[in-house]
Amino acid sequence: GENRVLEVVRYRVPPARRAAFLAAMREVRRARLRGGAALWRLYEDVAHPERWVELWTIENWAEHLREAARMTEQDHAVLRHAATFHEGGQGPEAARYVNVPV
Repeated sequence: GENRVLEVVRYRVPPARRAAFLAAMREVRRARLRGGAALWRLYEDVAHPERWVELWTIENWAEHLREAARMTEQDHAVLRHAATFHEGGQGPEAARYVNVPV
């Protein structure tokens, strides 16, 4: 969609914790899809296996705002758990982008 929102979270996870991180991200995926994500993906950096990018799309900004309202306490707990795998800084870096037609 023209007004689609792309949400991105970058994680830095020690390779030794990969399996546990993937298990946590399966729960994150379920929470994002329940919250209204139209698409959800997790990518691992080929050259730097400690770098991960979670991305999902929401149909529009209004849906993005509803996504936050739909999150349950269990969903928040799932996201907090996934964030514990991130090393360095103040936690995973999150960003939101809005599709711009060209």
